[in-house]
Amino acid sequence: MRCLSSVAPYGVPVSRTPWTTPLTSAESDRWDAVADEIGRQLAADVLDRDRANREPEAELKLLKESGLANLLIPAEFGGHSGHWSTGFRAVRTLARYDASIAQILSYHYCNQASIVFFGDASRWEHWFTSSAHGDWLWGDAVNPVDPDLTLTTDGDGYRLNGRKRFATGASSGDVTLVMASTGEGVLAFVLEHDRAGVEFAGDWDALGQRLSASGSVDYTDVRVGPDDILGDVGEEPYSTLVTPGVQLGFANLYLGIAEGALARARELTLQRGGAWLLSDVAHYSRDPFVQRTFGELLSRSAAVEALADRWNHRFDVAIARGADITAADRAEAEIGIARLKVVATETGLEVAHRVYEVTGSSSTLSKVGLDIYWRNIRTHSLHDPLDYKKLEVGANYLTGALQPITLYT
Repeated sequence: MRCLSSVAPYGVPVSRTPWTTPLTSAESDRWDAVADEIGRQLAADVLDRDRANREPEAELKLLKESGLANLLIPAEFGGHSGHWSTGFRAVRTLARYDASIAQILSYHYCNQASIVFFGDASRWEHWFTSSAHGDWLWGDAVNPVDPDLTLTTDGDGYRLNGRKRFATGASSGDVTLVMASTGEGVLAFVLEHDRAGVEFAGDWDALGQRLSASGSVDYTDVRVGPDDILGDVGEEPYSTLVTPGVQLGFANLYLGIAEGALARARELTLQRGGAWLLSDVAHYSRDPFVQRTFGELLSRSAAVEALADRWNHRFDVAIARGADITAADRAEAEIGIARLKVVATETGLEVAHRVYEVTGSSSTLSKVGLDIYWRNIRTHSLHDPLDYKKLEVGANYLTGALQPITLYT
């Protein structure tokens, strides 16, 4: 980390966190309503936009105008002093309507928070104020399965070269969080969208999450100056909470997709005429097999919701502790959120798949668009292998082992 006058072990600033106030019901109610209103606006043409596969410029403007982009920025720096749990709930709510835009928002929160996780506290005001006043949305170019981006010394700064695939939000965001190797370590820094030498490939054309702006980005001799740098990417416990935070965002995303699929399936079921010819009821909604399927899927989703709400709250608590976070605290969050990730993924996939059993063959028509839920969760759930999350949880339970700290664990 860049130096401060007062530091705790690992070189972490003593305060280390701006997120310390208690969550209020007024905050939750306000932002739940905002996210739901934006989601309903997005739902009006979500299928058309999904098929067009364009950059989500108008959609992201809604996030900025609603205040969601500045939710986590402290009020003294121009934001709304929101909590992480409030942000995760907003992601979940948006995912019911448009999972692509929900993904961008989820990544944005973690990228923007790198101001704190990797940055020097003396620069928080600069970065947060700039982001708040500019309504910045933060993309990223940090995908660790790509060959590393490289930084070579250039005067008092560096030159950046290389390519990152799956740079979510970078092509449509205002700034991009970048991580690159100096040969001695990894630096986190911030580049504006139009920095010379940055080129967006426009090659995102996936099965789902089609408006998540997740294409490749190329860097050719990009100048990185001292003022662009947040700090070193290390393994001290507090800064590495960012990865459980990312995974917690994923879990809320998948839960929101499941909730959206169930709500749409309910609409379609109630719209169906008559009943199955061998049934003795007047309508599909009264068929015991239809009711049983809904009951099963709703119950499993409710269990995921309870676990997600628990870890959303516990993440708030962990973040508020700042420099007091220990390696053991970090490990507890990692494993607990990994458990949630497993059940959220499997439940979301099952719901998005099995809703067809109650909506019938007509729901497979393209114009109905029920497939968008399955396409979205099937695409994003491949972000990192679920089997390795199960291994992470099981190995810890049996032997106390922890996976190496990475941007996935």
